[in-house]
Amino acid sequence: MPTEASRDEEVRAATTDRAGGAATGAGTASPAPASPLTERQEARRRRILRACARLAGRGGFDAVQMREVAESSQVALGTLYRYFPSKIHLLVATMQDQLETLHGTLRKEPPAGETPAERVAETLMRAFRALQREPHLADAMVRALTFADRGVSPEVDQVSRQTTAIILDAMELADPTPEQLSAVRVIEHTWHSTLITWLSGRASIAQVEIDIETVCRLMDLTAPKGADGV
Repeated sequence: MPTEASRDEEVRAATTDRAGGAATGAGTASPAPASPLTERQEARRRRILRACARLAGRGGFDAVQMREVAESSQVALGTLYRYFPSKIHLLVATMQDQLETLHGTLRKEPPAGETPAERVAETLMRAFRALQREPHLADAMVRALTFADRGVSPEVDQVSRQTTAIILDAMELADPTPEQLSAVRVIEHTWHSTLITWLSGRASIAQVEIDIETVCRLMDLTAPKGADGV
């Protein structure tokens, strides 16, 4: 299993505008380690992600076409593919970017619950409502996560790490136990599942909230003796 450091390196390599280009699918050789993005490259990447979000927000998954993303972000199509080898890579990276923006908002306005379970539930419902405001974009990103194969593992791992960081911040926990990390993974799986069931019309907002609050109680059950919620 790759280490956290190697995963971060893979993500940077997959999204950096390198002279030699990037691997364009599963089964190709891993790209050489890349340097951090320059200011100009980062600005270009941001334009691409914003263009993707706009197109997805208007028409969902099918509206995101790589040529249109390139035109909208004012980059060459070949350059776009060097940053994001496929539409799935692009949409998963867009979800990570959306979560990162949400994380910044949550840091400025942290949840007010008294227990870890209450704070995590409030945080995830705020994240859910942010996605609810743009259902086409939410559907596109969730579909991309569902369709992602092993070739998109670095980007999917980045989404997972971002979600974990959001949950741990809500718990106000810097050094989680193995049991707490296991509970976080179960909560992440449940949140993802509720997004899918809501997007498919099989769950109401009220049911989503009940499910989120229920699974978040795992945080209190796994808290060490003497911690909040015990």
